[in-house]
Amino acid sequence: MPKANAGTALMQIRVAKVFTQNQVVDDAVLSFNQQIEDIQAASSFDKSSACNNSQMLDYSDFWLIPGLIDTHAHGAMGCDVMDASHHSLDTMSQYFASLGVTGFLPTTMTANKTDICAALRQIHRSKIQGVQGAEILGGYLEGPFFNPAYKGAQPAEHFLEINRSDLDDFLQAAQGSLSSIALAPEQLLAPSLIPYLKQQGLRVMLGHTNATYEQTMAALNAGADGVVHCFNGMRGLHHREPGVVGAALSCPHCYTELIADGQHVHPAIMKLSYQLKGSEYLNLITDSVPSSGLADGDYFLGSVPINIQRGVARTAEGGLAGSTLQLLHAVRDACSWFDINLHTALKMASLTPATLLGIEDKYGSIKIGKQACFSVIDQQFNVQAAWVNGQKVYQKE
Repeated sequence: MPKANAGTALMQIRVAKVFTQNQVVDDAVLSFNQQIEDIQAASSFDKSSACNNSQMLDYSDFWLIPGLIDTHAHGAMGCDVMDASHHSLDTMSQYFASLGVTGFLPTTMTANKTDICAALRQIHRSKIQGVQGAEILGGYLEGPFFNPAYKGAQPAEHFLEINRSDLDDFLQAAQGSLSSIALAPEQLLAPSLIPYLKQQGLRVMLGHTNATYEQTMAALNAGADGVVHCFNGMRGLHHREPGVVGAALSCPHCYTELIADGQHVHPAIMKLSYQLKGSEYLNLITDSVPSSGLADGDYFLGSVPINIQRGVARTAEGGLAGSTLQLLHAVRDACSWFDINLHTALKMASLTPATLLGIEDKYGSIKIGKQACFSVIDQQFNVQAAWVNGQKVYQKE
C-alpha cells in the first residue's frame, strides 16, 4: 500500500453513522490523513477551523465502518497465494478492498517445501513493495504440519512431521514477514516447538488435527493462540472427549477462527460459539479460495482441484474446500444469527483479528491516533469506498 506523505492534506468525511471503537456516532465528521485525527458530531464541526487545504467528502447517506481484517485468505479472482506472484497478491488485495477489507494475511497451502518457500518469499516482497488495495499485514503458513485424519482440502502427500530444521527454512524464506502458523498439536515435537515459535513472534494456531482435549489444552498452555476454522478440520465435540472443539470453546484465552457462511457451521452452533467466546475471541474469517469473486465452475486451490456450485467450494471427494465468502457478509449475517448489533459483529472482523495479531494499537477500529483504515457502506452492506492508511484504494463506480 503506498504510504501517505507527511504533508498530505487533512481530509474530512461526513457520514450518517461512524462505528467507532466504543460507540456509534450519528451524523458525524471524521478528520484524517494517514491517521485518524478527529471524530465529532457534524453539528459541532467548525468548518472555519479546518485547514485551508482540507477537503470535505460527502457520504452523508452512508455508514463508516472500521476496515475489516481477514486473517485467513488463500486467494480470489483466479489468483492463489501459491502462485508466488506479486500480480496475484495485488489482484487479491484490490478485490478485498472492494469488499471493505483493508488488511489481510495471504495464506499458504500444503505443498512441496520449495513451493511453500517461494510463496513465503513473495509475500515478504509484496509486503515491502506494497499493493494497491488491502494491506498485506503478514503471511500465514497453513501446512504442512498436519494430521492426515483431518486433511480437509490439504494434500496429505506433502504433510511433514514438525521439526526445527523445516521451521527455520520457512522462517528464513519469510524474512520476518510471517505472522501466523497452523499446526497439529499432537505431532511429537509440537509441544516443545510452540514456545520456540512464540519466541519468533508468531501466532500459533491449531488445525487439521486429531488432537485430544488434553493435547489441545497442553498446546494452548504452552503458548498456542487459537484454533483454525473451528469445527472444520479437527476432532469434534463429544461429551466424554471434548476434543479440539471443546478445548477451543472452554479455554478463555483461545482465539477461535470461524467461517460464518452457514455452510461450514450451522448458525445455531455459531451462536453457541459466540455465547461462549464473545466478540473478543471469536475471529471471523473467509478462508477465501482463488475462485472467490468468479462464477461457478472448476478451479484449483493450490494443487487441489475444487468445484464451485452456488458459491460453495468442494473437493472431488465432496468435502468443503475453503469458501467464497465475503467477510462483510459474514458480519452482516452474524447480526441475525448471533442476535447481536452491528457494532459488536464488526469487532469480530476488525479489532479482534488486530488484537490476535498484536497490531491493535494501530489497526482494527475507528479511534483517534489509529491508522485511517475504513470503508463506507450503504445499509445493504454494499461498499461505496475504502481507505487504507489514509489513501483511497476503492471507489464504487
